[in-house]
Amino acid sequence: MSSLADLRKDYSLAGLVEKDLAKDPFRQFEHWFQEAEGAKLIEPNAMVLSTADVTGRPTSRTVLLKAFDGRGFVFFSNYESRKGRELAVNPQATLLFPWLALERQVIVEGVVTRVSREESEAYFHSRPRASQLGAWVSQQSSVISGRAVLEDSMKALEHKYAGAEVPLPPAWGGYRVTPEVVEFWQGRRSRLHDRLRYRRKDKAADWIVERLSP
Repeated sequence: MSSLADLRKDYSLAGLVEKDLAKDPFRQFEHWFQEAEGAKLIEPNAMVLSTADVTGRPTSRTVLLKAFDGRGFVFFSNYESRKGRELAVNPQATLLFPWLALERQVIVEGVVTRVSREESEAYFHSRPRASQLGAWVSQQSSVISGRAVLEDSMKALEHKYAGAEVPLPPAWGGYRVTPEVVEFWQGRRSRLHDRLRYRRKDKAADWIVERLSP
C-alpha cells in the first residue's frame, strides 16, 4: 500500500480566467454541467450536501440535483430526515459538485427553502413507480431492526396501491438552495489552482466576481 502522503496529481487539463466566465453563476454552471455530461461522468448531478444543526454541528451526504435555474438549485428528500430536521432549524447549506475527472469542482453556498407543493407533486409523479413507493417505505434516518422491515413494507404498499396512483407522502418534497456564493474551481499545475467566486453584493441582483488564492 502506497503512502497517502505520496499520492498526488498535477492538474493540467484546463485553466479558468475571468474573461471566459458567464455573466452570472447559473449560466456558468450550465456550461460546466453540459461539459460534465459530455464527458460521460457518472451521475454529474451528484452533489455533496452539507447542513448543520442548531448548535452548528455539520453533517454531509450525497444527493442528486434535480433542477436548477435563476432561482437556485433543487433537490428532493424526506422532510423528517436528519438533513430535513437540520434545515428546519438552520436553513442554510453548501453544495459541492466533485467533477474530479475534469479536475473541477463547484461550491454553492446559500439559503434553503422548500419548493411549492405543486413542484414536489410534479416531480414525484415523474419518478419510477418503485421510487414513489420507496419514498413511503423509508422513514429516512430512523433506526430499523433489519432490511426485512423495508422489504415487507414495500410488499404491503405494492398491494395497497395496486392499480392506483401513488400519492405524494406528506413528509416528502423539494428544497431549493438560493445561492449567495458560487465558486468555480479548476485544478492547475503546482497547486496554483484557479478559484473564481461569484458573490452577491449587499443582496443586490448583480454578482461580483473575485479570484481567490489557492
